[in-house]
Amino acid sequence: MTPAISVSELTKMFGDFTAVDHISFDVEQGEIFGFLGPNGAGKTTTTRMLTGISTPTEGSAHIMNHDIQRDSFAAKERMGVVTDLSNVYNDLSAWENLIFTGKLYGLGKAKREKKADELLDMFALQEVRSENVREFSGGMKRRLTIAMALINDADVLFLDEPTTGLDVQSVRTIRNLIRQLNEEGTTIFLTTHNMHEANELCTRIAIINQGRIGIIGTPEELKQAMEKTHSIEVIFENKESENLQMLESMKSVREVQRHGEKYRLYTTEPADALREVFETAQKHGKRLLSVNTLVPTLEDVFLELTGEKIVHRGKFQTAKGKKKRR
Repeated sequence: MTPAISVSELTKMFGDFTAVDHISFDVEQGEIFGFLGPNGAGKTTTTRMLTGISTPTEGSAHIMNHDIQRDSFAAKERMGVVTDLSNVYNDLSAWENLIFTGKLYGLGKAKREKKADELLDMFALQEVRSENVREFSGGMKRRLTIAMALINDADVLFLDEPTTGLDVQSVRTIRNLIRQLNEEGTTIFLTTHNMHEANELCTRIAIINQGRIGIIGTPEELKQAMEKTHSIEVIFENKESENLQMLESMKSVREVQRHGEKYRLYTTEPADALREVFETAQKHGKRLLSVNTLVPTLEDVFLELTGEKIVHRGKFQTAKGKKKRR
């Protein structure tokens, strides 16, 4: 099956500054693909190149097998784009916004009206179809913005921070709509700073930093790739300073950190470390009040990969067509 998005050696330079540095990856049809990175990492620049807003310095990008530069019109016909800023027209109604967008895509009257009506139903905006958008809440405007991006039956939807600044109920509504669209066949390219959102929604995730992609994989693959973030948290009945030295002597522990009365033990073998914690405590006559195993989070992975140290473990994609294995 042809990838929904195919990127090869994509590069963008501004003078001597390289914003995006020869990145390559594929997004398969039907995926929710997360694109994460700190501010200034190259996320927005990459998205602008993928959607035809910006011209690459080198490399290429294809949307549903259409080159975004050489076959721009056909590529843009297959995509919808939702930026982090609302692009609705406040002086128009929801219906008028959708119809106007349909006209921009060159849809005939019957088709754009039929599609607009379907989208108002899907995004729960039918009851306010004739109301001025200026009076809409942030969540309603965001739903309308996504609906407008789908007026052309887009195969690929680019979403940039779709839930930023919204209340809890609106966030839940938008995420449910993203799932629904994906279940109905829409491929989604999602940029977000929300680690929980990425973990909850995405099929696979790429993390970009300083213009280069550090890792690509499923959320679980990314978590398993981390050494330091497998940890055990223990609390002893006594608060003696020798507890730290005792834990540091354990063979299965890479590092021990003390946080108040809690000790965090980092390990590559959590099962062995857990067994050794109980054996060591018994050997030294220490009474344990609490022992908790802590699985790595996507935020742990993000912080590790965008910091000084990048750890590559497990089976995951580091570049297009290449794998790393244990």
